[in-house]
Amino acid sequence: MRQGFPVATKGMVIGLLGGSFDPAHEGHVLITREALKRMGLDQVWWLVTPGNPLKARQPAPMADRLARARAVMQHPRVRITALEESLGTRATADTIDRLKALYPGVTFVWLMGADNLVQFHKWGRWRDILRSVAVGVLARPGSGVAARQSVAARAFRVHQVDRGENLRGRKPPVWSFVNLPMSDASSSAIRASGGWKSGRGG
Repeated sequence: MRQGFPVATKGMVIGLLGGSFDPAHEGHVLITREALKRMGLDQVWWLVTPGNPLKARQPAPMADRLARARAVMQHPRVRITALEESLGTRATADTIDRLKALYPGVTFVWLMGADNLVQFHKWGRWRDILRSVAVGVLARPGSGVAARQSVAARAFRVHQVDRGENLRGRKPPVWSFVNLPMSDASSSAIRASGGWKSGRGG
């Protein structure tokens, strides 16, 4: 395996939580810990994404976001990574394709907050993602009803696990919606309060 890439062996089930983490906060920590407990995962990898050149406001420098993430998320089964920067990928579907090729025999589960499911159908190749890996959706404040009625949820309703949150051993397409105690922490609110350095522009 390449230097700087997490170690995973055949048969492991790895959850992937992507985002700008600008900055990482207790909400990210909560859903990560709940995913580890409920979904049959061996590890969770945070994929701290590079900046998006199409957005006016760029995130804080990668080194700062990685350092903050490692400070707030300390768990022996969680890896904080810059894999998308290392792989040169931007689209989630491409990242998943590359990781599956690099880690044969490892099963990946895509993790996301319910707020992301609401607009998931706007992601590139979103149907390919749902057909490629199991997806665990974790409740976020104010997003439950909208997430359950989203385009992606309706399109893949038949593949939702009925009251079964553990995704280990389940073949995609399959997804679950996990209700859990929620944190109202948000990166945008932290930035607005002045509790985190701003990115460039916007």
